[in-house]
Amino acid sequence: MELPGTFEEKMKEMLGADYDTYLASFDEEAYQGLRVNTAKISVEDFLKISPYDLKPVPWCPNGFYYDKSVKPAKHPYYFAGLYYIQEPSAMTTASLLPIEEGDTVLDLCAAPGGKSTELAAKLNGTGLLVTNDISNSRAKALLKNIEVFGVGNSLVTSEPPNELAKRFPAFFDKILIDAPCSGEGMFRKQNNMVKAWEQNGVDLFVGLQRSILKEAVTMLKPGGTLIYSTCTFSKEENEQSIEYLLSLDESLRLVELPLIDGFDKGHPEWGLTGNEDLSKCRRLWPHRIKGEGHFVAMVQKEADSFRISDQDNAGTTGNSTILKGASVREYEFSKEKLSKEAKEFIQSLDYPFELSRMDVQKERVFYIPEQMPYVRGLRILRCGLYMGDMKKNRFEPSQSLAMFLKKSDYASVLDLDVKDARVIKYLKGETLSLTDSEQTNCKDGICLICVSGYPLGFGKLSKGTMKNKYLPGWRWM
Repeated sequence: MELPGTFEEKMKEMLGADYDTYLASFDEEAYQGLRVNTAKISVEDFLKISPYDLKPVPWCPNGFYYDKSVKPAKHPYYFAGLYYIQEPSAMTTASLLPIEEGDTVLDLCAAPGGKSTELAAKLNGTGLLVTNDISNSRAKALLKNIEVFGVGNSLVTSEPPNELAKRFPAFFDKILIDAPCSGEGMFRKQNNMVKAWEQNGVDLFVGLQRSILKEAVTMLKPGGTLIYSTCTFSKEENEQSIEYLLSLDESLRLVELPLIDGFDKGHPEWGLTGNEDLSKCRRLWPHRIKGEGHFVAMVQKEADSFRISDQDNAGTTGNSTILKGASVREYEFSKEKLSKEAKEFIQSLDYPFELSRMDVQKERVFYIPEQMPYVRGLRILRCGLYMGDMKKNRFEPSQSLAMFLKKSDYASVLDLDVKDARVIKYLKGETLSLTDSEQTNCKDGICLICVSGYPLGFGKLSKGTMKNKYLPGWRWM
């Protein structure tokens, strides 16, 4: 690969004697990875049914390498949301963020959803995940991955960071920022990134990163943790962006990240302030690990950095902005009511849904998590779990509800073996025929279709024939 001359000179200066080894890494194949969705299946159980020869990714307990000859996106388990295809180095950020059940979590630049789906798995159905991307088209891909993974406690938005910051001051326990960057670490995997680098350089992204960080820090609770990552080598976008972040709030402290075999420490000499704590950051070089280039840093806000005052809206102390009187309004439910059919279907599920938390928007029904804030006025792609649609004299459950449920949550189930040809037929949207024995487990009406015990979607059974209800936009192509 022909690299830009200015990039080569910069890398020679940064890597010194390691430069030739780095350059040689371009002759090696990029590594392929998948990450198990532990919200649906344990790593141990997935390895028992995995159709692939997998080798563990050292820095992600549920991450694995797979051979480039296989196509994991063309397997029913992928459609069942059992794993996410993700570049191995990109698994680092969400894996390191210490999510606790019940946390309020923000993924600020989230599309297409690789990190958000891992954050959701770590929340294990508790708390709230706000996952956002400023690009509406990219946010649609994010929404699909959130729903395939069976996430019900999420708010999917498409807003610039400053709009979210107005709404959610000091609201989040954990924030993840996988910042837009110049992409130098992805040159081997994505050749088109080289041309983009020549057109944009790093200055454009430095400005973007700082505008994002400036807003994000105001949304972090006292005692909260923020993790920042890029897939570039640029010191301006990495160590120097972290210096900028620290300058925004004097209560922020860098957290020492694990020094996993092959990882490099952050480089204080590449910063501008001489802050030795920058060594607590981590750099991933493609010639030292089995993955692409990456940078990760984590900061924590001191727990006593926030004082609530009813008299003032804001105050400043030194370089630290202290929000005062900050509060986030609770979600406002509509006054529309559930239909009898919707209520009966929801109550038939073996899951502790609270009917008081069902929100009806025209004919659509949503289940709203307890920690959902006031969202009116935001550009929202999904608020809570989309349950389904109230039609005349019937309720049609949604694809997202099917992916949220477990096999044991519904009485009428068609569970197909992964080698059954009807699995692919179902994913293609075709009608299925059932045997007599299968009809004893499936009653006429709505049926949950599973593969190896894991839901794929709904069907409607009538006299041995299963009408396909799989979402058209998700179908096997």
